[in-house]
Amino acid sequence: MDISFVLIILLFGALATYFVGDKWASKAALIFSTAAFAATVYITYLYNGGLEPVSFIKVWIEDPHILIALEADGLSLTMLLLTTALTPIIILTTFKNKLANQKAFYALILFMAFAMAGTFVSVDGFLYYIFWELSLLPIYFIALLWGNGDAESRKKAVIKFFIYTFAGSLFMLAAFIILYQRTGSFLTIHLYKAFLTPNEQFFVFLAFFLAYAIKIPIIPFHTWQANVYQKAPTAGTMLLSGIMLKMAIYSIIRWQLPIAPKPAAELMYVFVALCIAGVIYGSILALKQTDLKKLLAYSSLAHVGLIAAGCYTLTLDGLRGAVLQMIAHGFVVVGLFYAAEIINRRFNTGEISEMGGIRSQSPKFTSMFMILVLASVALPATFNFVGEFELLYSMAQTNIWFAVIAGTTIILGAFYMLRMFQQVMLGETNAKPFTDVTFGEGFVFVTIIAVLIIFGLYPKPIVDFITPDLQEILVSINRNN
Repeated sequence: MDISFVLIILLFGALATYFVGDKWASKAALIFSTAAFAATVYITYLYNGGLEPVSFIKVWIEDPHILIALEADGLSLTMLLLTTALTPIIILTTFKNKLANQKAFYALILFMAFAMAGTFVSVDGFLYYIFWELSLLPIYFIALLWGNGDAESRKKAVIKFFIYTFAGSLFMLAAFIILYQRTGSFLTIHLYKAFLTPNEQFFVFLAFFLAYAIKIPIIPFHTWQANVYQKAPTAGTMLLSGIMLKMAIYSIIRWQLPIAPKPAAELMYVFVALCIAGVIYGSILALKQTDLKKLLAYSSLAHVGLIAAGCYTLTLDGLRGAVLQMIAHGFVVVGLFYAAEIINRRFNTGEISEMGGIRSQSPKFTSMFMILVLASVALPATFNFVGEFELLYSMAQTNIWFAVIAGTTIILGAFYMLRMFQQVMLGETNAKPFTDVTFGEGFVFVTIIAVLIIFGLYPKPIVDFITPDLQEILVSINRNN
């Protein structure tokens, strides 16, 4: 079994889910997504044991020379595990929703998981670009057809998102064309050794940055985010925040920094400062929000700004902290958006001012939501603390003031998240009844919380798994710098 097997399961699952019809669509999607996760776990076992080759390379087009090249290493497998683990969880969160045309909805989720997984494991630049673009189509239709609010506002939000991300991707494609002209190959192993003039390297770096800054997003390219997160159905928001934005951060590590390290080193302070500005900006906007999903959207903006800042420090701690925090953020943000979805189902509102008193009616839900809030603010013994500590440490190695300023996210994040918890869960009881969590809802929360606590207490398996590959990427960065 090689890594292409996971992509085949997801793609075949998308087709099968569509053709089984609305009645069985959710169950089929859950079965295929779980099978993809199981296959990823097995491939990871084979990779660790060195029992057999798990990468897949075949010639696709002779001229230009393009390969179907899928590589399994610690970094790509970690991101593949995140994708295939969160996909069935996200599907489970939708089981209580009444959806029109369920077969299309769940087929699009699986197709999006297929495209995102392909992005994480591709080592041919052209194939990577195709997967990158393919991932945009499902979320466009998911947000447009099953989103919240009136059709006109949804259409406006998703078209802005599509145009922004597609325009940024065109710059990335131009960068790949330049790289192919210099090397005759799209493979990372050749692109890392490409000889580029200073001007070419600067253009490649900025072209990649535009594509990734929009997808993450980093200010001032963030203006699409909050509206799309709010207008998209919660499953779509989870896919965007839990997995899709990780494609861009992963790509900074895998593609941008090793291929164009000189501009990264020369402009390090500029880009780290820009990312930290996003951290502060996102936190301040989160403080002002009255809608729960928008608050969580801006909170996510602040967290991913910190992750991106760690990448641009060009240190092992920064890269490793970014990967660890990507995983932790993926699980906690899915849990928080699911909690917001459950509250919206019970109260039929997203306005924080119309909530309150949930604790007296639902102690189990309150306890689980509290753990997710504490994980979000990086309480020690949670997974988020491990990644955030390494990120701040990497910034301290670069400039102590970066660490000091970025560290304000701990204070600001704790303030607006705990204030939100107080307003939503405590206070006077809402006139509408709030039933406690069902078994299915509790299962999702317990699974997410278990991951956050287990790897918060013992992150060593993931650290050991990703460190050798990050060290190799740093060698490429330092060799080309």
